[in-house]
Amino acid sequence: MRFSKLLIPTSKEVPNDATLASHIYLIRGGFIQSVGGAGLYNFLPLGKKILDKVRAVVKDELDKAGCQEVALSFVTPANLWQESGRLEKYGKELLRFKDRKDNDFILGPTHEEMMVNMVRQTIKSYKQLPLNLYQINLKFRDEIRPRFGLMRGREFLMKDGYSFHASLEDMQREFAYMEKTYKKIFTRLGLDFRVVEADSGAIGGSGSKEFMVLADSGEDTIVVCDSCDYGANIEAAIAKPKVYDTSTEVNTVVMKALYDEGKSSIVTFVLPSGITLQEVKACHSVGANELVEYDSSTKSSVVVIEETLGAAVNPSDYDADEMFYEDISSVCEGDSCVHCSGTLRYSKGIEAGHIFQLGTQYSKALGCNFLDENGKSVPMEMGTYGIGVSRLLAAIIEQNHDDKGCIWTKESAPFDLQIIVSNIKDEGQMALGEKLYGAMKAKGVDVLLDDRKDRYGAKMKDYELIGVPHAVVIGKNLADGKVEFMTRKEMLKEEVSAENILSFLQERF
Repeated sequence: MRFSKLLIPTSKEVPNDATLASHIYLIRGGFIQSVGGAGLYNFLPLGKKILDKVRAVVKDELDKAGCQEVALSFVTPANLWQESGRLEKYGKELLRFKDRKDNDFILGPTHEEMMVNMVRQTIKSYKQLPLNLYQINLKFRDEIRPRFGLMRGREFLMKDGYSFHASLEDMQREFAYMEKTYKKIFTRLGLDFRVVEADSGAIGGSGSKEFMVLADSGEDTIVVCDSCDYGANIEAAIAKPKVYDTSTEVNTVVMKALYDEGKSSIVTFVLPSGITLQEVKACHSVGANELVEYDSSTKSSVVVIEETLGAAVNPSDYDADEMFYEDISSVCEGDSCVHCSGTLRYSKGIEAGHIFQLGTQYSKALGCNFLDENGKSVPMEMGTYGIGVSRLLAAIIEQNHDDKGCIWTKESAPFDLQIIVSNIKDEGQMALGEKLYGAMKAKGVDVLLDDRKDRYGAKMKDYELIGVPHAVVIGKNLADGKVEFMTRKEMLKEEVSAENILSFLQERF
C-alpha cells in the first residue's frame, strides 16, 4: 500500500476524553474515529486491517480446535431472554426496542439464548453431540459510562462460542480444551497474560476462568501467588483461612439487596475488623442481583457472618429472620495461598477472554433437550467461551507502546514493513524505494511505502505513532551508499548498504 493513497488521518492532538495510551494512540494514529463521544467508534482502514488480523488469529485457532463458525442475528427476540429468565436480571445495559408491529427485541450483548434456540431446533440425539459453535460478531452493551476507547465501548466485536454435550464430564473436557486453545490465541498475539479463576456474573454457571492481559492500566484487580500458578479475580479470590478467637473485633455492614421484580431485603454482613466486604461474594451469598448501601436501624432480614469468624461470633448478638456463615471477605495482599501457602499479591489486568461451565442452566430453561442412549429426553450440558476481539487491539497497545506511539506485535501489525523515502524529489531515493516496494510485494510481504511529499521529520513521527514493526529509511546517506533498517521496538537502527538492502530484507522476511 502507498501511504499517499491510504486514509490515515494522524493527529498530534490528544483527545479530550482519552486517558489510556491505547485510546490516545488509536485515535491519534487514525485507526479509529469516535462517533459522538458515546462509546461508539468507526474503524478506519488501518484499524479495520488490524481488527481483521486479530480476528483471523482467533478464527484460525478455533477452526484448528474443531469449532464451527456461524453468524447469528444481532437483533434478538426479547421472548428468548424471557424464557431464560435474564430479561430483567441483566439490567439497563440491555438495550430494548420495539419494531413497527410492537414486538419486543434487544441488541444482544451475548448470545446464549440465540445459540440455544438454534441448537434446540437442529440437534435431537446424543449421536449428534458434542458440538462447538462460535461466531465473531457485533455485540451491544449500553454502558452507563463508556470510557477508555475500545476498552469499554458500547458496541464491540466479540467472539462468543458455545458447546453442547451429552454429559457433564464431556463438557468439562471441552472447557479444558478451550482453555488450551485460548492460551494459543493469546500467545500468538504476543500478549503477556494470566488465566485466573473468576466470578460467573450475569452469564451464570458453576465455574469460570478469565484471561487477563497484564497491564498497569487494567480495570480488574487480580490476586496472584508468587509461588504457584494460582490466580483469581479479586471477586472470586480465596486465601488460606485465618483463625480468629473470641476476642476478635468485628464490624458490620448493612446493605439493601435487590432482587427480580422489584423485591428487596435488608442484609447485615459481619466481618473481622479491618477486613473489606467483597461485594460480589456478598451478593452471591444472598442470591441478589445487586447490593446498595443502606443506612438504617431497621431490623435486617438476613445476617451473613464471614465464615472464618466461626466461634468468634455469638449469633445471639444479632436479631434476624435468617442467619448463616459464608465467605464474604476480600483477599488481602500478604495472605497465604490456599494451594501452596505462598504469598498472595495484587496485580492489574485487562479481561480479554472469559470461559464458563454453564451446565444445564440455559438448556433446561429453553428446553434444549436430546435423546440419550436409553431414549430419554434430557437437557444438554453447555459451556460458553468469549473473547473481546476489538478490546484486544487496546490490550495489545497497553502492553506494547512507548511515549511516541504504538508498537504492534508481529501477528497484529498493520504492515510487516514500512519503506520511508525521505525526499521523493530525489530520483535515487524514490527509485530505490520503488524497487524495494515492488520486490517485497512480489515476495508476499505486507509493505507500506511512504511516498508522501511531507518532510522527513513528519514521516518519522507518523512511523513512530503507527508502530509498524520494521522500516527501511532511505535518506541523505544514500549518497554514501547507505540506508537504515529500523526496528520500532526500542527504535533500534542498523546501517545497511544500499547495494545489499534487498537481499537483507529478503532474508529477514
